[in-house]
Amino acid sequence: MSILEIAIASQIWARRHDKPRQAFEEGDGMKVLLRTAFTFIAFSLLIAGLNLAAGRPQVVAQQPAPVVAGR
Repeated sequence: MSILEIAIASQIWARRHDKPRQAFEEGDGMKVLLRTAFTFIAFSLLIAGLNLAAGRPQVVAQQPAPVVAGR
């Protein structure tokens, strides 16, 4: 069997054994929003920590960026 055939067979098998999907409830929207916010904050803290560990904290530009001339 080729890799494609195995992947398709796995998909078919997985869909047959899936549980039926539950209806979307009002509380689910808040859960999604909280998870998204948590992920964003965690990722931001990770990037800030990596920048701090590298010794180059990100700062807002204190002077205007030079314009690229002669394109």
